[in-house]
Amino acid sequence: MSAGLFAGERAVVLGLGVSGNAAARALAAEGAAVTVSEADAVEGWRLSELEDLGVRVLAGGHRPEHLDGATLVVASPGIPPHASVIGWVRERDLPLWGELELGAHLATAPYLAVTGTNGKTTTTGMIAACLRASGLDAVACGNIGHPFPAAARERHDVLVVEASSFQLALQRSFHPAVSVLLNVAADHLDWHRSFEAYAAAKARVFENQTEDETHVGNRDDPVAAAISARARCRVRWFTIGPPAPAEVGYAETELVAAGPTAVRLGPPAVRSAGMRADAAAAAAACLALGTEPDAVQAGLRTFRPEPHRGEVVAEIRGVAFVDDSKATNPHAALAAAGDLQDAVLIAGGRAKGVDLSPLRSLAPRLRGVVAIGEAADELVSIFQDGVPARKAGSIEEAVRSAFELAPAGGTVLLAPACASWDMFRDYRERGERFAAAARRLAEGER
Repeated sequence: MSAGLFAGERAVVLGLGVSGNAAARALAAEGAAVTVSEADAVEGWRLSELEDLGVRVLAGGHRPEHLDGATLVVASPGIPPHASVIGWVRERDLPLWGELELGAHLATAPYLAVTGTNGKTTTTGMIAACLRASGLDAVACGNIGHPFPAAARERHDVLVVEASSFQLALQRSFHPAVSVLLNVAADHLDWHRSFEAYAAAKARVFENQTEDETHVGNRDDPVAAAISARARCRVRWFTIGPPAPAEVGYAETELVAAGPTAVRLGPPAVRSAGMRADAAAAAAACLALGTEPDAVQAGLRTFRPEPHRGEVVAEIRGVAFVDDSKATNPHAALAAAGDLQDAVLIAGGRAKGVDLSPLRSLAPRLRGVVAIGEAADELVSIFQDGVPARKAGSIEEAVRSAFELAPAGGTVLLAPACASWDMFRDYRERGERFAAAARRLAEGER
């Protein structure tokens, strides 16, 4: 029996979230002696499971001595580069990997990578759906919730990796067959400390690609397009407008791959401008990999987005309640608002160091704003001269307040433009609480 890819290594995994847990398990399965350093307490059942695999868990805070004897360190994406424990790793000149680097060493199947400020999960799912429609065993993984190292050991035909800026910042040999950069707008500046560092992390998605491989870039996003143009490999562009030669775009509602002979891919199932862009990017990526157009069309026609991405969760007296809790930055919130008129916006949370003032451009189309969380005062200040703006202490209060402001036939839109961690476990809980509050309100109005 093989000793394993990491036999003889003494690996320390920093953090025991979803990514860290998968890293510890993969390293142990591949023969490494694994220690996990975790800042918080660890549940007894999880501790027992890892100890049964031979993994040592040191909980209750990172300490320099946790690195003693290490030959390799794998950091969870939630640990920022300026954290003390990362400084200790660098002082000792230890190899520092992230989820993508570990997965790249484990992967035997080809993989595609999708990054961008917004739309990553949707595009990753679309690509996987198209590849499955072609007959391949394709799996979506990475930042989508199924860690890349775990998926790499499952022996699929092809992997579609959602890659966050946190993960890309630590890659060294991550080498996708096709990479995608959807868009770039300010986000996670509390982690990266500057927009330049954030954008540089996104650019690392194509860093190791060679000239005979393909990067997919967004012609409609000037910042992302400037980054994509630096790729050393081939670049195939997508757009939500009419495509130029060799691009993927739209003729009216139909997706088209332009070339000597136009390849018509039909209208995708999604309708919003943001998701139409995601569909064009997915089509470009799949065609670059050699997927047949019929499979691309079938995958996009049957694809359904994940929850909390523009989902209508209730309707009361003609007022639609729309859950776009995944809109965790201003760029995403603006896209979520689309061309809505007579809407009441529920926004707020933890701003992550990002300027929220671009949201002011929505004011002429809004009937009101209800602000929640840490950013509530800032949002009220941004909107107070252009539209009724009020604060709410809970999502339930926000739903009631927004309904009071909404006209018949209008929309209550949850597009927070902020992270959820100040009030909720994650964006999913925020969306679920919003939907539950809207449905309770609907029942009371019957």
